[in-house]
Amino acid sequence: MGDKEKTLVRVQDLGLLAVIRGPSLEVTLETVDALIAGGVLGIEITYTTPQAAKVVQALDEKFGEKVLLGMGTLTQIEQVDEAKSAGARFIVSPHLETNLAEAMIASGLGVMIGALTPSEVVQAFNLGSDVVKVFPGSMGGPGYMKALRGPFPDIPMMPTGGVNPDNLVAWFQAGAFALGAGSSLCPSSWAKEGRFDEITQRAKDFVSAVEAARNAAV
Repeated sequence: MGDKEKTLVRVQDLGLLAVIRGPSLEVTLETVDALIAGGVLGIEITYTTPQAAKVVQALDEKFGEKVLLGMGTLTQIEQVDEAKSAGARFIVSPHLETNLAEAMIASGLGVMIGALTPSEVVQAFNLGSDVVKVFPGSMGGPGYMKALRGPFPDIPMMPTGGVNPDNLVAWFQAGAFALGAGSSLCPSSWAKEGRFDEITQRAKDFVSAVEAARNAAV
C-alpha cells in the first residue's frame, strides 16, 4: 500500500477531520495541541490561517505519524508544493478549478476537491480527486448528499460545513466517507480567548459522538 492509500485509509478510519482556520501561528499550534489531547488526530490547516505552512511544518516535527496532517483552502497552484514540503499528507480545495486540480493530483498526496453540484462532483472525481469534498455541506445537509450518492454511489464524499453533533448519524447514514468539522468542533472564539481546556473536552465529546454515530448508521 502506497503513502496516498495509507492516508486515505486513515482518513476513513478516523472519520473526522478538524478544519482549522486559526488567528495566528502561536494560537493555532495551541489549538491543535488541545484537539489532539482530546483525541482528534486528523487535522486540516487552512491557507486562511496566518503562516499556514509553518504551522503544518511545526506540527509535523512535533507529532510525526501520530497525527494525520493536511492543508486546506488551496486556491493557488504554488500552494500544492508548499503544502507537500511542509509535511501535509492530504490537500483540500474549496472549489473545482481544472489547473489547480491537476496540480493537486500530480502531487501524489491524498486529494479532496471541493464540489457541490452533480456535474462538479463527477468532474472532480473524473479528474482524479480521491474524495470529493461536498462544500458547503450546510447548503443541502445530509439529505442532499444522500441524493448525490444515489446516481454516484462509487464516489467517496466528505461533507464540510454544516457538520455538528446533532447530524452526525444522518451524515454517515447518507454515506459519508468522513466528515470535516470546523466551528462546531473548535469555535474560533474559544481559540482566541485561550479556552483550550474546553476545546479538548469538545474534541473528546466529538470523537465519541462520531464513533457512536458510525455504529448507529450501520
